[in-house]
Amino acid sequence: MQRIPVRFGAELRRRRIEAGLSLGELASLICFSKGHLSKIERGVKAPSHDLAQLCDSALHADGQLSGLISAPEHSTPAAPMTEADIGTPWTLRMQAGGESDFVAFDPASSGGGALPTTIVSWSLAPPLLESGETNSALPYFRNVFDEFRRLGQLFGPSVVAQLCIAATSALRGMAHQAQPAHRDVVLRLASRFAEYTGWMAQEAGSDGASLWWTEQAVQLAADGGDDELAAYALIRRAELALYTGDSVATVQLARRAAQQARSVRIRGLAAQREAQGHALVGDRDACRRALDRGAELTAGTVAPDGTDPVLGSIHLPDLTAFVAGWCMHDLGSPAEAVTLLGDGLEAIPPESRRARARFGARLALALANVGEIEQACAIAELVASHVALIDSATIRADLLRLSRALNRWPKNPTVRRTLPHLAIGLHTHRTGPGTPA
Repeated sequence: MQRIPVRFGAELRRRRIEAGLSLGELASLICFSKGHLSKIERGVKAPSHDLAQLCDSALHADGQLSGLISAPEHSTPAAPMTEADIGTPWTLRMQAGGESDFVAFDPASSGGGALPTTIVSWSLAPPLLESGETNSALPYFRNVFDEFRRLGQLFGPSVVAQLCIAATSALRGMAHQAQPAHRDVVLRLASRFAEYTGWMAQEAGSDGASLWWTEQAVQLAADGGDDELAAYALIRRAELALYTGDSVATVQLARRAAQQARSVRIRGLAAQREAQGHALVGDRDACRRALDRGAELTAGTVAPDGTDPVLGSIHLPDLTAFVAGWCMHDLGSPAEAVTLLGDGLEAIPPESRRARARFGARLALALANVGEIEQACAIAELVASHVALIDSATIRADLLRLSRALNRWPKNPTVRRTLPHLAIGLHTHRTGPGTPA
């Protein structure tokens, strides 16, 4: 039971009378009712801290009235986060309409097969948006997508994919609330987040998740009036086949993409993927024809207007040379690969770790196979340090080949120093389904 501070009421009455104020006059000064103030003075009702402060000011009491009551109650400060708090499991269910449910569980309550106790449960529903509100939000999401792509160059899928999934869900929910004039552009932007999530899934070594997210991207784009992403999805599927060594599927999927695509850029990317498929089986003539076709198409590509994000790699300055160098190495011509790749690594910005690791792995492999061991090892160590941060299953496939190539010189001191670095890069991630071997 709360204690009524009688002393406060008596002191308030004393100071009021001393100031020559009636009960009604003081009540008017502090904007409280006369009856309420009477109950305070008689000790029938407890004063609030706000009332005490107002009386202090009106009676020039210099805080002495406030000092007679307890300080106002504030919310209890959060305790410092412990290791157990950090390990608290969360779930986030995101629905097509934009609704989401967040639940945090108590891990200590799930012993003996019991269902874990819910600590926090939080539901969110999207607001109804006016046409202008949706339109004004889109540039921010567009900038966020570019930032996520840059983040994907610095860190692994475990960081980036979660952000992309949340953004995809948010945009999908916005599309349900958007006016028809803006719905399509919202869905197309959501499709780009979904497609990049699929790429991150591939980098994490999960081909199944990569295909699922790519299909989600295709559907979102189609709902937004863009069927070109369906052609690009075939190129993505061809890439998955390429990393599993399936040359037939790589070529077939790339050709289907070229037939289906309308844009010059997508047809050029399809030709490059087809060339890589031919290189897998040593078909030099077919590979060179596809490379020439890809170079011709991509050379005529018009710079994007920035409305929709560019599909495909944007961090390799010369994608055509990179693909050609990849093909020459797989065709058994590592010297040609070295010539094509050349100094390209230096053209990639330092912050583009993923692109540098991908390019560097292929260059180091080509250098090792022409006997340039010192240079190959120097680049290999750089690649291994990047892979430990960006967590790429596809680049690890090249690191494994590079490790095997360098093992042909087991007594070389530089090789002996480099191989442990490669081993760390190869084992910083637990191999999962779909990880290229």
